[in-house]
Amino acid sequence: MRPIELASRSGRGLTRAFNAHQVCRVAGTRHYSNGPALPPKYETLYNKYSEVRRVLGAQRLTLAEKILYSHLDNVEESLLTDTASGRNIRGKANLKLKPDRVNMQDASAQMALLQFMSCNLPQTAIPASIHCDHLIVGERGAEDDLTVGIKTNQEVFDFLESAAKKYGIDFWPPGAGIIHQTVLENYAVPGLMMLGTDSHSPNAGGLCTITIGVGGADAVEALVGAPWELKAPKVLGVRLTGKLNDWVSPKDVILHLAGLLTVRGGTGYIVEYFGPGVETLSLTGMATACNMGAEIGATTSIFPYTEASARYLKATRREQAATDAQLLQNFPGAGSAEDAFFKFKADEGAQYDQVIEINLSDLEPHVNGPFTPDLSTPLSKFKETVKSEQWPERLSAGLIGSCTNSSYEDMTRVESMLKAAADAGVKPASDFYITPGSEQIRATLERDGTLETFTEAGGIVLSNACGPCIGQWKRHDGVEKGTLNAIFTSYNRNFRGRNDGNPDTMNFLASPEIVTAMAFAGSTTFNPITDSLTTPDGKEFRFPAPHGLEGPQTPFEEGKDSLKVLSQPPNPDVEVAISPSSERLALLEPFDAFPSSDLSGLRVLVKITGKCTTDTISAAGPWLKYKGHLPNISANTLNTAVNAETGEVNVAYDLDGSKHTIPDLARKWKDEGRPWLVVAEHNYGEGSAREHAALQPRYLGARTIVCKSFARIHETNLKKQGMVPLTFAEESDYDRIAAGDEVSTVGLYDMLRNGGQGDVSLKVKKKETGEEFLVPTKHAVTKDQAGFILAGSALNLLSQGV
Repeated sequence: MRPIELASRSGRGLTRAFNAHQVCRVAGTRHYSNGPALPPKYETLYNKYSEVRRVLGAQRLTLAEKILYSHLDNVEESLLTDTASGRNIRGKANLKLKPDRVNMQDASAQMALLQFMSCNLPQTAIPASIHCDHLIVGERGAEDDLTVGIKTNQEVFDFLESAAKKYGIDFWPPGAGIIHQTVLENYAVPGLMMLGTDSHSPNAGGLCTITIGVGGADAVEALVGAPWELKAPKVLGVRLTGKLNDWVSPKDVILHLAGLLTVRGGTGYIVEYFGPGVETLSLTGMATACNMGAEIGATTSIFPYTEASARYLKATRREQAATDAQLLQNFPGAGSAEDAFFKFKADEGAQYDQVIEINLSDLEPHVNGPFTPDLSTPLSKFKETVKSEQWPERLSAGLIGSCTNSSYEDMTRVESMLKAAADAGVKPASDFYITPGSEQIRATLERDGTLETFTEAGGIVLSNACGPCIGQWKRHDGVEKGTLNAIFTSYNRNFRGRNDGNPDTMNFLASPEIVTAMAFAGSTTFNPITDSLTTPDGKEFRFPAPHGLEGPQTPFEEGKDSLKVLSQPPNPDVEVAISPSSERLALLEPFDAFPSSDLSGLRVLVKITGKCTTDTISAAGPWLKYKGHLPNISANTLNTAVNAETGEVNVAYDLDGSKHTIPDLARKWKDEGRPWLVVAEHNYGEGSAREHAALQPRYLGARTIVCKSFARIHETNLKKQGMVPLTFAEESDYDRIAAGDEVSTVGLYDMLRNGGQGDVSLKVKKKETGEEFLVPTKHAVTKDQAGFILAGSALNLLSQGV
């Protein structure tokens, strides 16, 4: 990879969504009688939408359904198969979709590209991008951290850049920004549909874009031009009324909603915001709410297109996109009826499966956590909760920015607080870190003096990368692993050990304004609305209500030339950079096909209790360096899982009673040729869409996971890697199975051969007594997914051109 400071890059990549070479372009150009033509992508969208209306007639559609269904490969097949002639689509239909593009971050892009390479294609079928944001450690500050990060990860960055050149993929170098923010600034366009690897870039829903988090195998399906399958989501409507008060931010909308729905409440749903309150929110505020929708298990989230959306497109130098969006909404097509127009809002009379009302005027700031993003507490009650729960009252660090809250509006609202504190002579009492979401944000904040305000206040500005949010944080405050402490962040995820590898660090999620106030107080019990700080001269200081600007008064700065996108046509002469001796990258070997019979002789490796997230199954932090090397990263498999039978963390017992770590025993059984399974509780695989959480167990010999319920993306990822996800028909059967028990499947092979039709049971033989009994299970295997499992993985089929 070229030195970042010397890199010369051309092209913005922001118009790639409309490039004429994209596949499936509909022939012909539609015009007004005397007006302009629709751009190619909107022409395709409009034609598909017209098919949807023809098939469904006058059926009222939500905004999410309009966009989603208008990306179907075959409208009639998807909407009319087993749906009572289209009257029962949600939760029933298997949608085969053709996304407009794929966005990948550097950690998950490695495995996605390794899988794509196995398909032996000269280029991607649709536009794609790579964003180098995960591998930079936040420690001392932007410049030093970026220099160290590039040096440490040079091999991976070289691989990603060479693959981008070979296959014609946009490449955003380290330091360019976090995938969510960069996608929002450059690729998100109203009405489009994108996939983001590892649940990234759902904030594009704030700009009326359907963006769904997926694993690498899903991304490869789209990259090779194959339809991507999704169970038709239900639609949860969130009706917003009123207007946010001074101390309340859009972040509080989703913090409150997470408390209402829990981490499982959005599973199988798209969250669609509507109502008069939507018009009062900024575009980046709407994006923040969508970004954290992943924490309630939602397929994705979306807002209507508003005047704020148009203002944002213009501020990010995409005025043509705003013009095109208006053109599409006003395009009359063949008739003058309201349904002939593609409006970026729900149809009048559209029905939601569930509606939640939130009066923004009544909302107050919230704090969520610790250890889960759905433990939501209003700020007015947080002090008493801290004391009653005996959580730490001293705050060790406050961290703002990152993917969720790094907008110009967020940062200028905090800036107003810092200026007031500076006038009073007050400094932060805790370490204070700031992560700009992109080079565009950073450069604009620098131009407008906001960054200077941060540094003058004692804040440490980190690189435009994920950093502490994903465990890439090297602390220097003396807080060692095992030390109980509290941090406040404006991030979206706060699972145990996620940020610094310390399972005793309590991360409380809040808006940037509340995090900043807590950092100045050095306390978790401070309420800036009611409480005061003491100035150096003994006076009382109370923060004024924060205020900021929706966006810069002049368009955003583009920033350093060396951090701009590298965009180029595919070049077959480029050799992808992988060293045969690499410890970071390894070519993939195909998984074995499913045997021609039911599974037998499986052993329960471990029975897990409590929350088992993708962080639990495949930790991030220092393990990110092995994302492109499946054998090496598999050494962390389930290494923070809690053994239900002993209460121990990362402990499993062999059949002879010997004690091992979970990944060590899995490796031992793999070497002995003993297939295994895991038994777990609810929402197995929640959190990030981390594909490695499915790849690693599969690599180590797992054939099935049996639990009380799955997180949506992880369940799909398992099937894509040839594993069988099963849930207990009776949850009480969880208590009847123990580690070491022998398990055989009954009906599984027939179900797979019948394209997902049929029941599956487990025959369990107790290790200690030899007692045998049947456990009925449920599954959600579709016809295509049955084919993946029988072939050994989706990649096995894709690489054969099936």
